[in-house]
Amino acid sequence: MLLVRSRLVARAVQKQCQKVERRNYVTKVFNTPLSGMEMARCGGIASMMRLPIASSTEGLDACFVGVPIDHGTSNRSGTRFGPREIRTSSVLVREVNVATGATPFQSLMVADVGDVWVNLYNLPDACRSIKEGFAKIVANGCIPLAAGGDHTITYPILQAIADKYGPVGLVHVDAHGDCNDTMLGEKIAHGTPFRRAVEEGLLDTKRVVQIGLRGSGYSVDDHKFQLDNGFRVVPAEQCWHKSLSPLMKEVKEQMGDGPVYVSFDIDALDPAFAPGTGTPEIGGLTSIQGLEVVRGCRGMNVVGADLVEVSPPYDTTGTTALTGANLLFEMLCVLPGVKYN
Repeated sequence: MLLVRSRLVARAVQKQCQKVERRNYVTKVFNTPLSGMEMARCGGIASMMRLPIASSTEGLDACFVGVPIDHGTSNRSGTRFGPREIRTSSVLVREVNVATGATPFQSLMVADVGDVWVNLYNLPDACRSIKEGFAKIVANGCIPLAAGGDHTITYPILQAIADKYGPVGLVHVDAHGDCNDTMLGEKIAHGTPFRRAVEEGLLDTKRVVQIGLRGSGYSVDDHKFQLDNGFRVVPAEQCWHKSLSPLMKEVKEQMGDGPVYVSFDIDALDPAFAPGTGTPEIGGLTSIQGLEVVRGCRGMNVVGADLVEVSPPYDTTGTTALTGANLLFEMLCVLPGVKYN
């Protein structure tokens, strides 16, 4: 019995797709998550959704990648443990999206490529290595789905994405605008990534929307930078007590056919749904609204995405990481090329 189980695990960690020749056609065998029917969910390798671990993106259409940093945070740390805990929680995510009919693992070759190497003692150097790591990931067109880590990671990821695709549209879901010029005198932090992205021309600013912003601020003009640069800002108060599906239809029109990046800070959700984060703000989105936002990205030309700011030490129940894992799966389901039944 042990030998049989070992063979099942070995098959599940294959890195490359297989091709079976049948006369004049080729059947492509995709990577699929290791099922709970084959291996108990408490067993197996702790990869995202128990997918195979790949050492490169060769042959992959999309990949999950961790970015374990928290030295860009301004309040509660712990997001360096986010990718690991999200992977652990992802054992409950199965391969078919029953609600939407999406079958990503029958459509795309997907794997977990592990974590980007980061310098935990030097944030600018960590950003350099993140940019270099993602440049390699996207070089052959593989779409990265990143698990953070604090929101600083989006800045170097966007640098790599823009080098590949040019300025991108942005669907940014967050309690905070993250457009500060500096934090404690520093230009790089989790509250500055989108200011840097605008300055460097990484964003197509007419195709940027920020959803869920809320909380107290330092000025009544806290969103002036975004509005001056053409962002659409949707405060949380405009989302209360309603479905966000109509909003996402408008956002889809705004994004058009150009490349789009999706950045989802888990603190966009109300702390009742996601307490494990560094800068929680009351009055946030529900987890249902979070799903509506991500599912509303279907049909957009999504070239990358991230789920950031999960801080496991502040949620002993694991609910926040579980939510993050499911949102990453939903992001996978809306990527170009995914088939729906």
